[in-house]
Amino acid sequence: VLPRAMAALGAYRCIECNGEATELYRDYQRGVLRISICKSCQKPVDKYIEYDPVIILINAVLCKAQAYRHILFNTKINIHGKLCVFCLLCEAYLRWLQLQDSSQNTDPDDLIRYAKEWDFYRMFGIASLEQTSFFIGIFITLWWMTPEMLKRKSDFIFLLKALLLSTYGKLLLIPAVIWEHDYTPLCLAFIKVFVLISNSQAIRVTLNLNRILPWFAIFFGLIFENGVVCLFQKMGWDV
Repeated sequence: VLPRAMAALGAYRCIECNGEATELYRDYQRGVLRISICKSCQKPVDKYIEYDPVIILINAVLCKAQAYRHILFNTKINIHGKLCVFCLLCEAYLRWLQLQDSSQNTDPDDLIRYAKEWDFYRMFGIASLEQTSFFIGIFITLWWMTPEMLKRKSDFIFLLKALLLSTYGKLLLIPAVIWEHDYTPLCLAFIKVFVLISNSQAIRVTLNLNRILPWFAIFFGLIFENGVVCLFQKMGWDV
């Protein structure tokens, strides 16, 4: 579905130069559309409005900044919460499965009893704690390094939505587990790296930063995440 033709000033962004735009295209009726041209770079504001969603997804997987700007600024996607919960469920399932594999009891009755326990929900809680700590570390770093970029509550909310959307790579955990093979640990490591790259690109596009600062924020987020986990472990929690 194409976005609205007209919007308030600055509602859209040019996917090439990140400049503000009032419209993505102009509708001349009878199916005749003309893509708007950016006043800053003289290129189409958003060429992706003519692309198939599959092409847009492929460009997003390739972590192209233009695709991220299209998704974050020029579309009305509102699946952040559902995507976050589903990704956490995928991660919790993977951890629960590894915990189940670590128990060397193969009694079917015992496995059924094991499945009814609360280990899966505990894994979900741990995954939620780690992701929350990771995001808090990122926000603290960015607020400290670029306070002018996060002045309003809406800035924090928009960045949070961008980070939640950029964790879509965790959905790959399920097929990696289903099609288990000797290279599964390597695949899981690649998925982790891909998610971090996506997070970096989301931060860069949302705040219009260079490549270094987003990676610095992610690095601090990982440190904060591991620090919180170690703290709870020292308190006696089974994290």
